[in-house]
Amino acid sequence: MNALYPLKFKPVFDDRVWGGDKIRTIMGLDFTPHDRCAEAWILSGYEGRQTVVSNGFLAGNEINELVEVYMDELVGEKVFETSGAIFPLLIKFIDARDWLSIQVHPDDELAWKRDMPNGKTEMWYVIQADEKARLISGFKKKVTQQQYLKYLHNKTLPEILNFEAVQAGDLFFMPAGRIHALGPGILLTEIQQTSDATYRIYDWDRVDANGKGRELHSEQALAAIDFEVYPDYKTRYSAMLNGTSELVTCPYFTTNLLDLAQPLRKDYGELDSFVIYICLEGGMIIKYEDGERLQAKKGEVILIPASMDRLEIYPEVRVKFLEVYID
Repeated sequence: MNALYPLKFKPVFDDRVWGGDKIRTIMGLDFTPHDRCAEAWILSGYEGRQTVVSNGFLAGNEINELVEVYMDELVGEKVFETSGAIFPLLIKFIDARDWLSIQVHPDDELAWKRDMPNGKTEMWYVIQADEKARLISGFKKKVTQQQYLKYLHNKTLPEILNFEAVQAGDLFFMPAGRIHALGPGILLTEIQQTSDATYRIYDWDRVDANGKGRELHSEQALAAIDFEVYPDYKTRYSAMLNGTSELVTCPYFTTNLLDLAQPLRKDYGELDSFVIYICLEGGMIIKYEDGERLQAKKGEVILIPASMDRLEIYPEVRVKFLEVYID
């Protein structure tokens, strides 16, 4: 069997009506023949929407096919034991031109009770935001379930929710159970469990041409919602040049931010996991075994196999990227 190497993928594009043009104009991804793009699934093992390798001798293979063949060599022993032949993380770029529905995701326990593969914990890293862009994360005041239902039925739910002003570089961790919604003018990358377990709670009273609203999951959502109020919904971190900024650590993924203007050597020998690089700005050359090289540029995602311990990163002037793995 030929040795694994850093893998690139062909994105899967979604042209839903609330999408815009930023995934092309800012991230450089061509979503032709679509006129707009709401989401680019840049690394996905979700059934029916898997990304396909675009480089090397494995080009044309779906990610889950590779997990099935290479197993722990690709994803790590612990990850393979837990996730099996399904790649455990889903990486997206999202471009919101309008408010998305207010929604919540179940945790693993609730998802399993309801015959779903798993729950959905996620994080958002904001790449670009228009002036006055906002999103919703959690509640701004303490309410009981009965009070919440009153606001929901009166169509005044936003009055008790926490709105956050957004700018580039902002980070929001969205654990399962946190009510949330993405607002217009925001381009971000989302890192999440491989899941589509979503309960849509409120859709801003929108109706289609026939006067019909979208399906809501108000009753199903009740058991999923975390009604606690938290002091700060934005995740704070210290960005640094030529260093690693720790962003999020949770059971499902660890994410760091790297901003490099000089070469960096990485040693993953103690890590029993794949590593994902999400290139946000600039470009880099990744030098790995036997002097092999791979170029990565803005908008691309690179999957480093678990069997690859050492590599060197050479920024093309400067590069900013997210580093994601399961610890």
